Amino acid sequence: MSQPPVLITGVAGFIGNQLALRLLESGRQVVGLDSVNAYYDVRLKEARLSRLAGFEGHSFTRLDLADRDGLDALFRRHDFRTVIHLAAQAGVRHSLTDPHAYAASNLVGFLNILEACRHGGVEHLLYASSSSVYGGGTTMPFSVHQNVDHPLSLYAATKKANELMAHSYSHLYGLPTTGLRFFTVYGPWGRPDMALYLFTRAILAGEPIRVFNEGQMLRDFTYIDDIVAGIRALTERPATPNPAWSAAEPDPGTSAAPYRIYNIGNNEPVALQEMIALLEVALGRKAEKILLPMQPGDVPATYADIDDLVHETGFRPATPLKTGIGHFVDWYRTYHGV
Repeated sequence: MSQPPVLITGVAGFIGNQLALRLLESGRQVVGLDSVNAYYDVRLKEARLSRLAGFEGHSFTRLDLADRDGLDALFRRHDFRTVIHLAAQAGVRHSLTDPHAYAASNLVGFLNILEACRHGGVEHLLYASSSSVYGGGTTMPFSVHQNVDHPLSLYAATKKANELMAHSYSHLYGLPTTGLRFFTVYGPWGRPDMALYLFTRAILAGEPIRVFNEGQMLRDFTYIDDIVAGIRALTERPATPNPAWSAAEPDPGTSAAPYRIYNIGNNEPVALQEMIALLEVALGRKAEKILLPMQPGDVPATYADIDDLVHETGFRPATPLKTGIGHFVDWYRTYHGV
């Protein structure tokens, strides 16, 4: 008897698309959901979707998460046991100019997913959180067992809210939920609003690049294949209650309910200036830099403690940044015909 399909929301997005491709290649059935909105070039999203079109085990539904009736109907059509919720309004800086989009997608949309999972008998909900929830914290590496109560952007606040909402459903309804805090994901088919994509486009066009915090920011750059491998490993391990959890000394990363949080990061922060230097080598061109101050909502550094991920799955992200940038540049030149 074949396994029931996995629902992946955000399947036209960077991470969701690569995850769907890998699951389909392994023989899993995947139902993909995406609104295909115009936050960035829709042609890139359509091109990603075209990579999945040839698989018999794939079906796609174009749907906005705010459409409760449409979402409920989708869950009635399919016997989802596993839901991987990656759809969200992304971007720290965009949340400064269009905050309502984040409330609609990341809060209302996530509530609709929780309700659909609750009533649909889903056995494991995995959902995308973000390293941005660590906000103004300076204790590094960032651990899922430390409090994250000081977000620096509305985007980060919505992701922290997702974790809190998930916990309430784990507690009230026994829904196993696993939150995934991603750290600066990059690689082929990546988002055009991310630094690596923006820098590559500008350098190849002979235009200057805008370098915030004068390049002194540290980022835990994590290659897309490592992110996907981490998700896949955790998909097979539904969250369970922590029997040692204490209300007197509550552990934020676990619970007496079936609730867990994991970091998925490369566990190796790299200075932005170093990333640019590696990109220059890969492109064979020097960048003209405009050094700018830190932008509102940004954090100076990210660095993932991945001990829980390694302990639970045995998997450790390990793609060197030089290798990952090389793969991205090769893809960029092919995709854009440069």
